[in-house]
Amino acid sequence: MFKLWVSIKKDIRILLRDKVGISLMFVMPIILVVVVTSIQNSTFQLVNKNKLPILICNMDTGKSGVQLIESIDKIGMFKVSQIPKGHEKTISDDMHSQDALLGIVIPANFSAEVNAKAKSASDKAMAAFSGQADTVKNTIKKETSGIGPLTLYYNPVLQESLRFSIQGAIRSALQLVQTRETLRTLYYSSNEKELPKSLENEMLNSNTTINMLPVSKDGTRNTPNASQHNVPAWTIFAMFFVIMSLGGSVVREKVSGSFIRLKTLPTNYLVGLLSKQVTYLGVTLLQAVVIFSIGIWLFPYIGLPALNLPQDIFALFIVTLVCGWCAVSYAICVGVFAQTQEQANGFGAISIVILACIGGLMVPSFAMQGLAKTLSNFSPMHWCLQAYYSLFLEGAQLKDVLNNIGSLFIITVIIQFLTYLGLKRKNLI
Repeated sequence: MFKLWVSIKKDIRILLRDKVGISLMFVMPIILVVVVTSIQNSTFQLVNKNKLPILICNMDTGKSGVQLIESIDKIGMFKVSQIPKGHEKTISDDMHSQDALLGIVIPANFSAEVNAKAKSASDKAMAAFSGQADTVKNTIKKETSGIGPLTLYYNPVLQESLRFSIQGAIRSALQLVQTRETLRTLYYSSNEKELPKSLENEMLNSNTTINMLPVSKDGTRNTPNASQHNVPAWTIFAMFFVIMSLGGSVVREKVSGSFIRLKTLPTNYLVGLLSKQVTYLGVTLLQAVVIFSIGIWLFPYIGLPALNLPQDIFALFIVTLVCGWCAVSYAICVGVFAQTQEQANGFGAISIVILACIGGLMVPSFAMQGLAKTLSNFSPMHWCLQAYYSLFLEGAQLKDVLNNIGSLFIITVIIQFLTYLGLKRKNLI
């Protein structure tokens, strides 16, 4: 135990002299967490709170075009600005000059086609009511092929998922205009008077309410925020970045001949490796404490949502401990097999980014398909992230994350075994 304690003190002193390594392990992840959380939180607000600027060129002279503009404005997703007629050919330039992300051109015959479509639907309904459903095709001579397409311009910076949401919102506004005109025409055909405004609003606003509730294991219904998603993910990234200091330390000992001198001492070098694991495991735990503390106390002061810790703190500690041990084991393994410090740092940094990509830190695992989804199961970051997400997002307990911890433990044991084989092959133990 005394030899282990002395080795730990030695590794702590070496670590404290590595100013660059300390900055990479603490300063860079903190900046990364703050920046990424701010960006994602801004994205959430863009979709949920802020409005997308949209330009509308209404070439229609009827009332349906005006109703469509009002319906789009009532959606609450867009900041509507109208441009004069005749600008339909220069709407792209107008979008750039006014910093608008979207543009719509309403065709000149929009109201006429809406009225024709409503009249056709009303005639078919009246024919069916009067028992002439079999001869409805002979009764209605003029059929409409549907309303002419609206032209929607969009800025290429908009992602495909957001464009689909925008298209759905515009389609719902268009459907509202068509339904309103159909109801008015049908009511007039059957009663020979205008549809009362109160009845029109009642018929159009009788949609079923949709309640959206997040799934959780503890029964809570708190909606996760950007901090809940990003802080655990980039804490994992910070843990694995100990490779920049630990991997280089192992290589330096090999290159400088420290391994050979340590073999002459009355102790096993495995004690030295154990001391490195204990020292840097403490570093990973300290990283988690620092980053979680920033999420809890600093984020509210810089306009970001506060991080809410899971109820099972013991489970959080166990998951963090196993994640840190895996990160330290991987760093030592890379250091053992690398020939130079440049190889350890270069391969270590690139491999961590790759593991983060396939592990779900940069691209959500549910969005992966085929080979990428299969490879994610071999990334230790995947199991770390799944365990953290179960705790932070679903309110899970320790028993709920045992599968993730077990998979991560198996990966860590394999990495430790590869490290042992590497040391034996190089006659270092």
